[in-house]
Amino acid sequence: MAGLEHYERVYRGKPIRHWENENNFLYGHRGQEVIRPLDVPVVHPLAVDNPPTDDIMKKYIGPGCGLVSLITEKLLVHPFIVLRRQCQVNPGSTKYHIIPITLVPVVARLYQTQGVNTLWKGIGSVLLVNGMTLAIEDFISKITLWPKEISCNSSLKAFGQHIFLKCISIGLTTPFYSASLVETVQSEIASESPGILDVFKDGAIRLVEVSNKGRLIPIYALLPPTIAYGVSKYLFTMTVQRVTHYIMQSRQKRSQELGGAYSRSLSSDEFMIDIKLQSTLISTFMADVLFYPWETVIHRLHLQGTRTIIDNLDTGRSVTPLLTGYSGAGDCYNTILSTEGPFGLYKGFGALLLQFAVHIVIVRTVKWILTELGTTLTLKSKSAQKPPNWRR
Repeated sequence: MAGLEHYERVYRGKPIRHWENENNFLYGHRGQEVIRPLDVPVVHPLAVDNPPTDDIMKKYIGPGCGLVSLITEKLLVHPFIVLRRQCQVNPGSTKYHIIPITLVPVVARLYQTQGVNTLWKGIGSVLLVNGMTLAIEDFISKITLWPKEISCNSSLKAFGQHIFLKCISIGLTTPFYSASLVETVQSEIASESPGILDVFKDGAIRLVEVSNKGRLIPIYALLPPTIAYGVSKYLFTMTVQRVTHYIMQSRQKRSQELGGAYSRSLSSDEFMIDIKLQSTLISTFMADVLFYPWETVIHRLHLQGTRTIIDNLDTGRSVTPLLTGYSGAGDCYNTILSTEGPFGLYKGFGALLLQFAVHIVIVRTVKWILTELGTTLTLKSKSAQKPPNWRR
């Protein structure tokens, strides 16, 4: 600037000496290279606009695995639910399929004779009934202020209201659950393919049929065992999930303390979501195993008198009608024990094992893919950064 040529350059109140100027440093002296001061770039952490890529990926690994787990539970493992229910409701089958290996040749024959669609029958009605249950719970909670979810700090009154809400939602969806169950187990080669909304029509017909026509059990007789089964299984699942969540979190904290350092990851969202996902899988599996005999009894009662024809999973090539004459849940349980033995209550248990095995494999695979993707993106972002210019 004009007029300032004769003023000295000042830094922090002190004049800058001419020999401290960077241009005055020599590159060589008497034939030897002179080591010059390094240009070290100073970047304040708060000045970084973009967070590290690995932190971003870690943030989304937990929610991504949770979403995949939900999709797997409601959609991808549906073929195993079909196999499991067809085994449960068939009183005349000679092969119980307690272990998964016996189902492999049967599934291969079903695929050869009927195609892959036979394992996905009833998927639409199952999703509609699940959606109906959620909608009913949401509607009742809004008009009555009963809580849809409870925590450890909830009062006894809130807990009772929540359980009563579950009872009402299960009771209202029971006739539609019966219709969905029929669509899930009936053979496609011996029955007409149902429409998308036929579950509502068939459920309404089942609801108005209050008289006992033939062997069909009226819906009011199915409500007590169905509601008791649903609420008991829900309470057991919720209890095991919370206990498992607490144990896993406590063990992780104890291992950190024994190691001499307490990691911040224990309170991170990623860590909590991962524990919640594992505890949910464990509690769901334990509940399905424990309540499997009860589920077998409930399914047989719902299908009695519906004139349903199912695939014969003894061979995988033929069909068989369902002909039962149970008078109630107790009679069904005792008849199964006397005619089919204790293992008759666990028909199709191998399909349940396959269901959870596939579920765990899918979740683990997705988590590995997301982790590897995060590592790859982190390495690329680091390599893309321009290294500092140490020499000029």
